[in-house]
Amino acid sequence: MKLNDSILAQAPSLAQIRRDLHAHPELCYQEVRTADIVAAKLTEWGIEVHRGLGITGVVGVVHGRDGGACGRGVGLRADMDALPMTELNTFPHASQHPGKMHACGHDGHTAMLLAAAQYLARHRDFDGTVYLIFQPAEEGGGGAREMIQDGLFDRFPMEAVFGMHNWPGYPAGTFAVSSGPVMASSNEFKITIRGKGSHAALPHNGIDPVPVACQMVQAFQTIITRNKKPVDAGVISVTMIHAGEATNVVPDHCVLQGTVRTFTLEVLDLIEQRMREVAQHTCAAFGAQCEFEFRRNYPPTVNTPAEAEFAREVMRAIVGEEQVWVQEPTMGAEDFAFMLQAKPGAYCFIGNGDGSHRGRYEGGGHDAGPCTLHNPRYDFNDELIPLGGTYWVELATRWLGTPKR
Repeated sequence: MKLNDSILAQAPSLAQIRRDLHAHPELCYQEVRTADIVAAKLTEWGIEVHRGLGITGVVGVVHGRDGGACGRGVGLRADMDALPMTELNTFPHASQHPGKMHACGHDGHTAMLLAAAQYLARHRDFDGTVYLIFQPAEEGGGGAREMIQDGLFDRFPMEAVFGMHNWPGYPAGTFAVSSGPVMASSNEFKITIRGKGSHAALPHNGIDPVPVACQMVQAFQTIITRNKKPVDAGVISVTMIHAGEATNVVPDHCVLQGTVRTFTLEVLDLIEQRMREVAQHTCAAFGAQCEFEFRRNYPPTVNTPAEAEFAREVMRAIVGEEQVWVQEPTMGAEDFAFMLQAKPGAYCFIGNGDGSHRGRYEGGGHDAGPCTLHNPRYDFNDELIPLGGTYWVELATRWLGTPKR
């Protein structure tokens, strides 16, 4: 493994910043303290700072030895927000705010990009400009979309943009990247079935929405098995059914809610259309009324081939061929997708290990339980900071050092 010696030397201080962020998590669009720390560090290192994009977003601008005169530019993105959940870890840097936790490693993502920022600012051994994007509100808030709407790519012209997420279960020291869809679209639906309430002993006097809902849930799965191509991935999950207030009353309405995940917008269009038709016609068949709502949250995260291969080449040079894995697509969603709709780029995974790192913290024991994303026992592995920082530096400098694509 070829780590940047300068970043490696600064890793302990960056780990302290990471743990401080972990102890003080902030939810989407509330990342004021986090953004203050990021902006202060960038300013301390002589980096031009811009704030307010996406409300709490921060952009650092690092010009190379030519002052950016060549016009080349590349973007590196890290997310900053935490999750609304209570942490169960007991080590010293555990969350100090009940109901808020860095359970997805965005504190670590911020630290890795800060590691790169410090090195790039001190050396500037490249021509062009590196844009450091510290994004708010990835966890359901669409912070990437908001930064774009606030002029991210207009104010900071970049040829491509790259993102990275830690991945528990992948060994520390590994990367994974692939072209094409690597994370799914995230969408929500709410269907209200309006029937006619009655006494449970006299159901013929009403229109019971509950059996309508049961028929609907079963029919939705035929969309997956009979309407879309078998080779196209798609998931419909009905996760909530709410109806009734008393055991002897047929309710007058029933509400179904859930999510839809796909890797392409074409499959998403098909599923939304067929769900709407199934819902409306099923209700009509039983004499009930239908209210159908479908909300598209995040589109699929799709890596462009050339940029994914470029990222893979950078990874190979750092950790070796065998430590760069094929990125298995996941049905989880990521709002970096909005950036990849606007610019070429690639979103990769960096291995976070098996969770044993939690037992190595000074003064802390080994906390039992899984160290998976969105889990109350999760924690970012600080050993990744020099590796992630090295990757960002090598990616940016190599990109700006190759002919414009």
